[in-house]
Amino acid sequence: MTNKNKKRRAARATESKQGSASSASEARRERKEEARAAREAQRKRAQRHAFVRRAAVFSVAGIVGVGVFYWLTKAASPGSIPQAAVAAAQEAGCTGVQRPDGNAASNQHVAEGTPITYAQAPATSGQHYGNQVLPGTPDSYDQPVGSEPAVVHFLEHSGVMLYYRADGDGAASPKVIDALKGVASDRQMTVSAPYDGLPAGTAVALAAWDQLQTCPDGITPGQARTIANGFAEAFACTSNAPEPNAADDC
Repeated sequence: MTNKNKKRRAARATESKQGSASSASEARRERKEEARAAREAQRKRAQRHAFVRRAAVFSVAGIVGVGVFYWLTKAASPGSIPQAAVAAAQEAGCTGVQRPDGNAASNQHVAEGTPITYAQAPATSGQHYGNQVLPGTPDSYDQPVGSEPAVVHFLEHSGVMLYYRADGDGAASPKVIDALKGVASDRQMTVSAPYDGLPAGTAVALAAWDQLQTCPDGITPGQARTIANGFAEAFACTSNAPEPNAADDC
C-alpha cells in the first residue's frame, strides 16, 4: 500500500470517529432537551394542581361564608298585618299599628344605672342596658315586668309584648287577659304582662320594636286573640327589630 493510500485511509478513519463523536454529542443534547422538557411539563402540572387545590379551598370557604351570612341574616322580613286582624281592630275601636310620636328608635346600649326616660308608655324602643334583657320565657307575667329597659332590649331582639290593664277603670276583662296569654303561649318571642302606666282609655297595648297598637276596654276576647295573633305574626322574630338573630327562641 502506498503512502498516499495510507493517508487516505487514515483520514477516512478520523472522519468516521469525528462523525461518531458528533452523533453521540447530538444524542446527549437531545436526551438533555427531553429531560428538560419533561421537568418543565412536570412543573406546569404541579402548578395546575396547586391552582386547582387553591380554587377548591376558596370555593369551600366561599360556600361556608355564604352559609354563615345566610345564618346571620336568616330573620324573616316583617309581614303585613293579616286582614282578619285589621278588621277585628277596626271593630274593636283599636288604633292601627303606628310608629310612636317622637320616637327616635335608638337601640343604644348604656351602662346599667344610667337614667333613661322613654317618650312612650309603653316604650317600644330607645336606650337600654346591654346586660339586661327580658327572657322569652316565661311567656306570661301576672305582675308588671320590673325593668322597662329589659323589655326594650327584648323588643330589640324581635320580641313582642302583649300588655293589658289588669284592674281599675277601663281594665281588660279576665277573658281578654286569658286570650292574650294564650297567644303568648303559642307564639315565639311573645310575652303577655300587665302594664300599670297605660294611657287612659287603653285596655290593651301591643308593642314591637318601634311599633305600637292600642285597644279600648270594649275589646272582646275573640277580637283580642285575632289582633294579637296578627301583630305577633307580623313582627315577632323578624328584621323589623335591629337584632333579630340575637334571640335564641326564634
